[in-house]
Amino acid sequence: MRAGELDRRIDIQQAVISKNALNESVSQWISLGTVWAKKTDVSDGERMRAAEVSAQITTRFLIRWSIAMSVVNPKDRVIFGGRTYDIFFVKEIGRREGIEISAAARADK
Repeated sequence: MRAGELDRRIDIQQAVISKNALNESVSQWISLGTVWAKKTDVSDGERMRAAEVSAQITTRFLIRWSIAMSVVNPKDRVIFGGRTYDIFFVKEIGRREGIEISAAARADK
């Protein structure tokens, strides 16, 4: 993986669930880290759902493998360019060379 291809800074966040004073579950997002990534838009499309048109962008982010990033999974999310991407697939590239993250974001936000 060439360093010159990793030209975008993304923030990877993980949901943490804790209990408040009333013993209710409270979810908040914490940052796993900000890393360099290669961004490739895979597709964009529109869906009809409950009489609402929603546009979606599917993107792949390629990052270097590290111990801190090896825990990324589909419950996490990526923040890039003011947009929130929900992760739906994560796979290791090579033998601990990189991590490919497939994610989707609403285009109309």
